[in-house]
Amino acid sequence: MPMPSSQPRKQRLALYNMPLHLRHKLFNAPLSPELRKEYGIKRLPVRKGDVVRVMRGDWAGHEGKVVEADLKRGRIFVEGVTIKKADGTPVFYPIHPSKVMIIKLDLSDKRRREIIERRRKALKTVKEEREVVKEEIKEEVKEEEKEVRGEESG
Repeated sequence: MPMPSSQPRKQRLALYNMPLHLRHKLFNAPLSPELRKEYGIKRLPVRKGDVVRVMRGDWAGHEGKVVEADLKRGRIFVEGVTIKKADGTPVFYPIHPSKVMIIKLDLSDKRRREIIERRRKALKTVKEEREVVKEEIKEEVKEEEKEVRGEESG
């Protein structure tokens, strides 16, 4: 099996030629701390209708509703984040989804609620498995210490 390339030009090419349904997975944005506690997940793809806070750039701190998510360009457009063209007409300024934080989710879509639930369950099982492994390691270390102490005293 060939190893995947780490060459930047091939990574860029793969990104440019990626189909839109896969590109949507790259639209992840972190959730606010309140949403993290509520839903038990760290990030979700941004969608039209979500309320986000811009974290970087000239509009850092600005909050607004996502008006459009342009998968082709890999950018989102937020209400109130506009620039003026030469003729004076306002135009939405494109922002990369990784530079925003989701403050309020649009949960009108049943499938999105299912995605959130699926991710939450997966995260819980991973955490539980980690705890089990940690406990096993602690027990092994204790057993090894007992063996070492037994050899020293004998």
